[in-house]
Amino acid sequence: MNVISSQNRRTLIAVLITLLVVCEVIAYVATTPRPQEKFFQLYVLGAKRMAADYYPNNDTDIRLGESVHWYVGVTDNMGNVQLVVIRVKLGNQTIPSPNDTQATPSPAPLVTEFSRFIQNNETWEFPFVWQIVNAVPVDGSTRILELAINDETFELQGPSARDGYNFRLIIELWTWDVESAAVQFGWQADGERRVAWLQLWFNATTSLR
Repeated sequence: MNVISSQNRRTLIAVLITLLVVCEVIAYVATTPRPQEKFFQLYVLGAKRMAADYYPNNDTDIRLGESVHWYVGVTDNMGNVQLVVIRVKLGNQTIPSPNDTQATPSPAPLVTEFSRFIQNNETWEFPFVWQIVNAVPVDGSTRILELAINDETFELQGPSARDGYNFRLIIELWTWDVESAAVQFGWQADGERRVAWLQLWFNATTSLR
C-alpha cells in the first residue's frame, strides 16, 4: 500500500493551489472586458468620397474660382458625447505644422471652423468645397486675399507663398475640455493630451496668369 509522505502531500497541495490560482486568473482575464481605448479619427476624402481625386484633374495648381471638393469627417470613439470643433487654417511652407509631441496647434491664421456634438461611435462627415476667390502678387510671391468655403467667402490676412507654390490647408481637431471650460486642441485620454490634424498642399501659381 502506497503512503504519501507529509512532504509530498504538501507539495501536491501547493501545486493544486497554484493551478487553481492560475485558472482563476485566466478566467478573470477571459471574462473581464478590456478598457476601451479612447480616441478620435479625423479624415479627409476626395470628390468621390475616396482617398483619391483630391484636386481637379489631379492638378494641385488651383485657379481663381476653381472649386475643389472634399469631405471632412471625424469619428468619436471616446465612450461618450463630445463637442467637436474642426478648425481650418491657411498656411505656407514656412509656418509650423501642429506639434504632436507638445500637443500645440499650428500658428497659421484661422480661416473658419465647424462644430457639432457627436455621439460615441458616431461619424460626422460633411462636404468641404473651397475655392480661391481673390489673390494678388506681392514681390515675387502670391498672397491669397479671399477664400470661399461652402459658399461663404472669408477675407484673409494670411501668409504668402513664393511664386504661389506650397500653400496648404491645415485641418485641426479641437474638443471641449471640461476642466478649462473651453475648446482645446486635441483631447485628453489616459492622462495625456492627444491630437489629430491633417494638411493638404496646393499651389496658386495659375491663379494670376
